[in-house]
Amino acid sequence: MAATRRKYTSTHTYRLRCSRRRPYTCRTLTTSSQSEPADGFFEKLPVEVFDLILDDLSVVEISVLSMVSKSICNYIVGHVSTLSWRERMIFQKFHNCTSPTDEVSVMGHSRSLGLLFKRCTLLLPTKDRLRFIYNRFSQVPCFTMEQCSLSAGCLGFSCYGVFLQTLIAGWDELECHRVFNFLCEFTNLPRKIEAVVTSKPGACHKLELQIRLFCRGVLLDPWQGRQDALFWLTRILKPWPMVSQARLLFILYGPLHPDGKVGWQSVCEGVLPPCGLWDLAKAIILLHGDQDARDWSTDTVLAIFSEMTVVPQLWHMENLARLLVLCGNAICYSVLASKAINGRIFEISRLLVYLILVCEKDGYCMNWSVKMTEQVCRVFPSASEKWSFIQSVENTLSDVTMEMCELMAGNRNDLDTFQSLCTLLNASAHFHTEIVYMFLKDN
Repeated sequence: MAATRRKYTSTHTYRLRCSRRRPYTCRTLTTSSQSEPADGFFEKLPVEVFDLILDDLSVVEISVLSMVSKSICNYIVGHVSTLSWRERMIFQKFHNCTSPTDEVSVMGHSRSLGLLFKRCTLLLPTKDRLRFIYNRFSQVPCFTMEQCSLSAGCLGFSCYGVFLQTLIAGWDELECHRVFNFLCEFTNLPRKIEAVVTSKPGACHKLELQIRLFCRGVLLDPWQGRQDALFWLTRILKPWPMVSQARLLFILYGPLHPDGKVGWQSVCEGVLPPCGLWDLAKAIILLHGDQDARDWSTDTVLAIFSEMTVVPQLWHMENLARLLVLCGNAICYSVLASKAINGRIFEISRLLVYLILVCEKDGYCMNWSVKMTEQVCRVFPSASEKWSFIQSVENTLSDVTMEMCELMAGNRNDLDTFQSLCTLLNASAHFHTEIVYMFLKDN
């Protein structure tokens, strides 16, 4: 028994020593052929269980999971293609955002969707990626022109734009060209643009609004960088002749009526507030600021400006002057100098008078209009031409004042005309004060 007990004790001690050394024996190298695949755990799961896991994950978490392996990515592609997932994750309530917080939430969700589709289609060629995504998103009415029941108040195009911006972030220019061509092909955008630029302004007002909302929401507004915005605006405008470019630019950035129609008549018949022309001014500045001048030279931008400001008829002079003030020194001087070179002194004089009026109305420094007048005066080569120009400006200032007085005489209850007359008289006083001060200072 004693011998047996010693044998048992000896064996038990030996086993304890082996158990202590076991961690060291695990430090052996394993070849890649012997290791288990990275997605082996998920492959062992029943399909129904994996679907439940995906349903419980956020969109961002699914996008991260799609990068684990090719097989998991393929399965996720199939999962996000199902109707149930699309109805739950893509079909958002774009019409019911009652607060800025709701809007930010919907936009953030669209950005997450862009990240998901960017990652799960990473291995596909560009055209196949776009076709796959379009087939899923084309079934959403708010992402398609002329299918949404609430065009002006819908966030669909804006969400589509945020999604697209996230999807193509980092793509080179050639791939972005393919994106634009793909969108044109599947939305018939060129045919729709042709319909509005060849029709009478406002005749296709519903289609004009749809083109504006789609191009602004999907292609233009999501981009904060100047070069990105210029790239997409160039893609939209360049295929068309100059007259059509001018009309299309107004459709995209011109003022809107409260009923949602593009304000073709509002720039001709009445005076707009400064905010009504600010978007249009920023678009012109964007085109004029092309430093490389690959697509937009100064002459081209001025030609578009001239074509735009006579459609559907000659703009109200105050609106034209306000647009020039908003566009800044370079564009304003280029327009006036171009007219001076062509001998259109009456047009320049009348425009300068309204520039003086706008500066007074909108609170700009009157010294700016004085310096602009001085710069234009230098365009004329001889002293006699300079003198004729100055006389024309002064005579036009008197004529415009008399026109407003006559309007007041015809309708004494016209408060707007009375206020404009008072403003013009103050503007004239401030303008001439600046001229006298500049003369005395130089002498």
